[in-house]
Amino acid sequence: MAIDVMTKPHQLIASDRVEGTAVRRPNGDMIGHIERLMIDKISGKVSYAVLSFGGFLGMGTSLLPLPWGRLRYNSKFEAYELDIDDEELRRAPSFRADKDFDWGDRAQEAELHRYYGMPPYWGGF
Repeated sequence: MAIDVMTKPHQLIASDRVEGTAVRRPNGDMIGHIERLMIDKISGKVSYAVLSFGGFLGMGTSLLPLPWGRLRYNSKFEAYELDIDDEELRRAPSFRADKDFDWGDRAQEAELHRYYGMPPYWGGF
């Protein structure tokens, strides 16, 4: 059964429409695209967007887990906006496309949130 999510304008978006969406800087420069979303199984809230950037034809691509709250949708660019400079992007916690982030390591997630100066989605800091 197909779900028609385009009948009327609304603020909700299907996850398959988020994956592949461009991520740009406030000036419109392209950074990468959203590879996947990570959703907390208990709360049902989106916790992270995994940003894919760099590389060529999938080789050498890095994946950057971003706290979902760090992104804003920019309707002008029809993209998610991330205010991050190249140096901050290079220093950010990331992993290679051929090796997954350890989503079960809460210390690693806490480090990620500290890097972005955002409280963890599970509470505390």
